[in-house]
Amino acid sequence: MRKIRTIVVWVVVSLCVLTLLTLPVNLQTQLVISVTVIIIMSIIRFFKGEGRWRLIALAFGTSIILRYVYWRTTSTLPPVNQLSNFIPGFLLYLAEMQSVLMGAFSLFVVAMPLASRPSRSASKQTTPHVDVFVPSYNEEPELLANTLAAAKSMDYPEDKVDVWLLDDGGTLQKRNSTKVVEAQVATARHEQLKQLCKELGVHYLTRDRNEHAKAGNLNNGMQHSKGQLIAIFDADHAPARDFLRETVGYFDDDPRLFLVQTPHFFLNPDPVERNLQTFEKMPSENEMFYGIIQRGLDKWNASFFCGSAAVLRRKALEETNGFSGVSITEDCETAIALHSRGWNSLYLDKPLIAGLQPATFASFIGQRSRWAQGMMQIMRFSFPLFKRGLSLPQRLCYMSSTLFWLFPFPRTMFLIAPLFYLFFNLEIFVSSGAEFLVYTLAYMVVNMMIQNYLYGSFRWPWISELYEYVQTVHLLPAVISVILKPSKPTFKVTAKDESIAVSRLSEISRPFFVIFGILLIGVAMAIYRVYTEPYKADVTLVVGGWTLFNLLMAGCALGVVSERGERSSSRRVRISRRCEFGVDGKWYPASIEDVSVHGAKVHVFGKNFDPVDVGTQGAIRFRPYSTGSEETLGIIVRNSWVDGDVVAVGSSYVPTSALDHRLIADLIFANSEQWTQFQRARRRNPGLIKGTLWFIGLSLYQTNRGLIYLFRSLAPKAEKQREPARASVK
Repeated sequence: MRKIRTIVVWVVVSLCVLTLLTLPVNLQTQLVISVTVIIIMSIIRFFKGEGRWRLIALAFGTSIILRYVYWRTTSTLPPVNQLSNFIPGFLLYLAEMQSVLMGAFSLFVVAMPLASRPSRSASKQTTPHVDVFVPSYNEEPELLANTLAAAKSMDYPEDKVDVWLLDDGGTLQKRNSTKVVEAQVATARHEQLKQLCKELGVHYLTRDRNEHAKAGNLNNGMQHSKGQLIAIFDADHAPARDFLRETVGYFDDDPRLFLVQTPHFFLNPDPVERNLQTFEKMPSENEMFYGIIQRGLDKWNASFFCGSAAVLRRKALEETNGFSGVSITEDCETAIALHSRGWNSLYLDKPLIAGLQPATFASFIGQRSRWAQGMMQIMRFSFPLFKRGLSLPQRLCYMSSTLFWLFPFPRTMFLIAPLFYLFFNLEIFVSSGAEFLVYTLAYMVVNMMIQNYLYGSFRWPWISELYEYVQTVHLLPAVISVILKPSKPTFKVTAKDESIAVSRLSEISRPFFVIFGILLIGVAMAIYRVYTEPYKADVTLVVGGWTLFNLLMAGCALGVVSERGERSSSRRVRISRRCEFGVDGKWYPASIEDVSVHGAKVHVFGKNFDPVDVGTQGAIRFRPYSTGSEETLGIIVRNSWVDGDVVAVGSSYVPTSALDHRLIADLIFANSEQWTQFQRARRRNPGLIKGTLWFIGLSLYQTNRGLIYLFRSLAPKAEKQREPARASVK
């Protein structure tokens, strides 16, 4: 009876809302309604309303969006008998509706996300046997040494954990390849990594053939191990000391728990952050997903496996014969399979690993193409909405995660739509300038306010749009190809630990300059038409403003594809650890100020200590977190200078054995709290107005920088073209 009453209430409320949304009103009334809603939302935001007040603000905003959808559907589509207008007009309409649909999914997922879970490190828990898998394909031994050393040093009973290097780069298939060079490289790698693992006390495991990519590699690891739990770290994802202590205890609470997923924290900026220089002052793109969305998914028991930084229950995986390998995103596919069998997942919102992400724009696009294609494969092979065994909230959550990767289609339409009018005089959006301001502009403002409510300090205004735009240019053909041929994509390892020695344009930057040029002509065309067709000035100004916004976005993208020169892809992590600095047989009191995977900066104290010559061999002596005694790590001096009362020494590590990587890993990865503090330091909400002004300034600067890079790249070609002319004159 209670359920029936609830259904009746929902039906009555829905009918009332539908009546209000479809009520015909004049433009003046609609303007008053829109302004009133914006004011109410602003007031609630100003007083930082949470809980019910947050939901009230979101409800008001949703009413404006639904009102816009009704008006857009009933009043703005071109006549069907005018195909030249109707076809592009309807495509634009579909793009907008897809954006509205994704907004609805976002509201469902993150309107009230779960709070961060309390730490389990101090609670009593059992210590089940854990197998730690580090799958590898072509990563450098030095990178693997740091990750394996960090995994080996985790705070967990030594007899209850086994670390496995799953090497797919040294398989028997590769070592017996008919290509001699490939075979020699694989054989050398095989022997080198076997020796590395022996020195670190880690199991080395490879297989006969490279089948089913990463999923096949992990399943091979399962066949050779017996731990109750399996922790997985990508080759460039090194865990903190407390990773297992923070995660394993949750499996005691729920016997049906198959997954504890933690965030992916990165030491280096992605290409957008590096080229725009926003890494240390603005939250990273992935923080919106790991800081908000995963907590929202967790509320509905739909937080999914992200391929690394996670612990899984072997018993659950055995039900599905291991990790799924049908798509190239085996992580999400595996999670769907286990959720549909009644297993549960959990998300722990604390960075417990630190990794590397692609440094070049081309590698970044390659990674995102794989994600997009993998999610489209899941859409084709395991359509989540009709997946048997999933709850309704889980179906909606997985639909949100997979449908997101269709963003290249609406983003493309938003980019080219105004050009249909400016260049071809097509009317694909039937509206006056006044109607656009009252309905469309209000919708855009409210939509931005809702995004600010949902993501706040985790995502600044217009940054999501920028990330989507820079990916759209190359992801659109990738998504189309997998929709047409879902079995075609193959797993490709993302290049990591790259460096860019010289500033240059990305090798895939050309389309961005072409688009910028077309949009620049579009703005000029809008100005021309305002003067030559004053009777259409209202519509032309609106379309011109739309094109100008696209131009700002395209201009900012020019800075993204202009690669800044940088010696190393790894950023230094600020720490403060006491140590001793040794040189020429003498030891001086010192402190380690910052570290990276390649070196450290040390402040040396001593009245008689002077700057050291470049190339001098030295050492630092400190107490690792994992042992109670002091250890010594060899270094070589790269530079030194007087810094106040101390001498600052920049150094590179000189590891002489695999065990030295244990000390390097301890310096960089052992303390997870430093990563949490770094994230918190850059999580602030500039607000819509300040954030928009900041983005406009950023766009203008990056446009200028991108054009300078372009002219520099063209200059050598121009010189070469002039040289034959000079020779002919002589």
